[in-house]
Amino acid sequence: MSENAPQTAEGPRPSITFGDVVLDTDDPPRLAEFYSRLLGWRIERREEDWWTVEREDHRLPRLSFQLALDHRPPSWPDNQVPQQYHLDLDVPTDELAAATAYAQSLGATMADNTRSTETFVVLLDPSGHPFCLCAV
Repeated sequence: MSENAPQTAEGPRPSITFGDVVLDTDDPPRLAEFYSRLLGWRIERREEDWWTVEREDHRLPRLSFQLALDHRPPSWPDNQVPQQYHLDLDVPTDELAAATAYAQSLGATMADNTRSTETFVVLLDPSGHPFCLCAV
């Protein structure tokens, strides 16, 4: 434990950092390839049941994909199968349309965008997970 760790009521805070966001999927290689191309990150880890993509500079967080043979895609927005999470990916405002088209060219599909505004678009990745492209 670091000597400079902040003190809390429970004592010093251990060194805990945010490492990975992990998505369940029935096809880890496909989802890793999709996000690698979408984000411009490299595939760092390739195993039968676990793939990881990360930035070239190795900065955290990483994005990992865990094999879940019984994976059921979320049914957003009806919530029959809850989404449980979604990713917000920032895009310059003037590139939102191009980023949306690029994501679709990689295999993303448009979600129900009745709740969207001109500042964000909701898409589904190849495993059906919703993610937003957000204009910044």
